[in-house]
Amino acid sequence: MLSIKSLAFALLAARNVWAVGSPFGFATGTTGGNGAAQAVPTSAAQLKTWLEDDVTRNILLDRTYDFTDTEGTVTEQGCRPWSCSPNPQLSLDGNGWCGSNPLDVTVTYKKAGTSGIRVKSNKTILGKGTSGWIKGKGLLLSGVSNVIIQNIRISDINPQYVWGGDALYIDNSSKVWVDHNYFKSVGRQFLVTGFGAAKQVTISNNYFDGQSTWSTGCDQHHYWAFLFAGDGDQITFAQNYVYYTAGRGPHVGGMDGYSLTIHMYNNYFNEVAGHAIDADTGSKILAEGNYFNKVKTPSTGNTKGAVFAPISASMNAQCTASLGRNCVSNTL
Repeated sequence: MLSIKSLAFALLAARNVWAVGSPFGFATGTTGGNGAAQAVPTSAAQLKTWLEDDVTRNILLDRTYDFTDTEGTVTEQGCRPWSCSPNPQLSLDGNGWCGSNPLDVTVTYKKAGTSGIRVKSNKTILGKGTSGWIKGKGLLLSGVSNVIIQNIRISDINPQYVWGGDALYIDNSSKVWVDHNYFKSVGRQFLVTGFGAAKQVTISNNYFDGQSTWSTGCDQHHYWAFLFAGDGDQITFAQNYVYYTAGRGPHVGGMDGYSLTIHMYNNYFNEVAGHAIDADTGSKILAEGNYFNKVKTPSTGNTKGAVFAPISASMNAQCTASLGRNCVSNTL
């Protein structure tokens, strides 16, 4: 494993290099659009068409693909769940989420952000240098397999509104490698899995930038980081830089009868105003070699889930029977 110092420098420089290497962890064997000729879409519309078709594709992004205004603007009633100031996130009434909060505020948002581009199987999406940017709309993987997403930026998805949109949604899908990307300014989750299993998934070497004008605590820390909810989820979460968040780092599980397996290692959590790990019902998390710097609550201590996060040599040794090796201590 990388040293913490080396990891920090590598992650902070991640957007200045081409993503290279092979999938590891649960996503081992993922090939994406391997074998297809690399091609550059010339417009947001063409990119969407290529992602949504059934053709094996190796797509190179060399510019900003701006979806912000492609589906128009919606004005409707929303709610104000938080009374802090300045700049609390407001909420759309997604799935009736406002609940007991009165629909007493007018919200105006970009419709494109509220649903992701439906990526089909056997795709590689690769950014060229720092130029590949999907703006104003996220990606949705549902019922697909064999997708690689590398070295792109996904951002500016209605960040002032809860339910404004997710950067990446994975549901009932397998063999997905998300590597060396930059995520910022989203309304809801950076990354979320649906109730269908997200199997053989690796999330690695990404920069999740939670610093935002709008937040639930009016402190510029984005709360909605990662929500892993699928029955049968198998996720490697490794070598990521998680910055200026406040919660769900990640939230795992929550449904009776579900089982989710998460291996978190060598991640750098920095300036987290709330909690990082929240192991809910059905979760099985091994967290090792992670560095928590200025993190208020590295783990919530939720007793509904199972999390093993060693912080000493004696705890590391407990891994030998199951893994055939010692674990690596987390640094608090």
